[in-house]
Amino acid sequence: MTTSAGGRIRGSVPRMGVGEDAANTLALVLHELATNSLKYGAMSATGGLLDVACASEEDMVLVWTERGGPPVTGPIGEPGYGSKLVSRVIADKLGGSIHRDWSEDGAVVTIRLDKARLER
Repeated sequence: MTTSAGGRIRGSVPRMGVGEDAANTLALVLHELATNSLKYGAMSATGGLLDVACASEEDMVLVWTERGGPPVTGPIGEPGYGSKLVSRVIADKLGGSIHRDWSEDGAVVTIRLDKARLER
C-alpha cells in the first residue's frame, strides 16, 4: 500500500499482521522519529520530504528517509533519552536493530524487525 500526504510524505508498506504489543512499540518508535523530523529534520523545512518504505524479507525492514531539510549533522555527545529508548525497545520488544545514517542530504534510519515478534 502506498500513500502520500500532500506530496511531502510517502509511505509504502506491505500488508502484514501486527499484534497489539508490537503495534504499541511501533507507534512509540514512529512517534519519536516523526517528532525529531518535525523539530530538526526534513519536516521542519517547507520543501522537506519524508519517505517511509517497508519490505518483508527474512526480517521486516523499514527505511525512514528524509530529504530537503536543513543540513544534517550527527548527534554530538551521548545519545538522548529518545534515541536510547527507541534502540532499547526495538531490540527488547521486537528483536530488531536500528541503524542511523547522518548523510548531509538527510537522515536515513533503517530498522530491522523480527517478523515473528511483530505478530505478538
